[in-house]
Amino acid sequence: VQPNNYSTFYDDQRQNWSIMFESEKAAMDFSKQVCIAKCNSSPVLDSVLYQDLVLGEGQGVEVGDSLEIAYVGWLFQNHGLGQVFDSNVNKDKLLRLKLGSGKVIKGWEEGMMGMKKGGRRYLIIPPAWAYGAQGVAGRVPPDSTLVFEVEVKRVKLVKECSGSDGQSVSSRDSPAPSPVPNSDGFSAD
Repeated sequence: VQPNNYSTFYDDQRQNWSIMFESEKAAMDFSKQVCIAKCNSSPVLDSVLYQDLVLGEGQGVEVGDSLEIAYVGWLFQNHGLGQVFDSNVNKDKLLRLKLGSGKVIKGWEEGMMGMKKGGRRYLIIPPAWAYGAQGVAGRVPPDSTLVFEVEVKRVKLVKECSGSDGQSVSSRDSPAPSPVPNSDGFSAD
């Protein structure tokens, strides 16, 4: 995925191709289909597949960073998207999570690494990286592969190191402080 509705890829002969789409939506829809095709062409899905839809800006997130996420989750059924089983898109609250805390499924922890603020990503998560053989009663059948579209709305980077004077200095936050300090530490934008 590239800015201005471009996508680039390599074919089997390692030849580079670029496609320009007429809209961001068309580029995202194509990228989603590429991710589904990758899933359907793997003999065994044993790790998280992901495809960026929008790259976002700034520093990529790492373990320990706090995020606010908008997401939709589908069951992967009959080689494609099944029913939505969870979403916070039209709700007032974003999902807050700290990467690496173990509070969300392993597939999210893995699949969201490196995402940037404003980034959107498509994740296809095998059962072992999701809810496994137990599933979630009434929502996710046992041994379900899941598909998520996640968007990082806010990021709080927390990787810090000590400066030469012993003061804590953030090595990853932007140089300019947020113009509006928030009690939760997330930037106002």
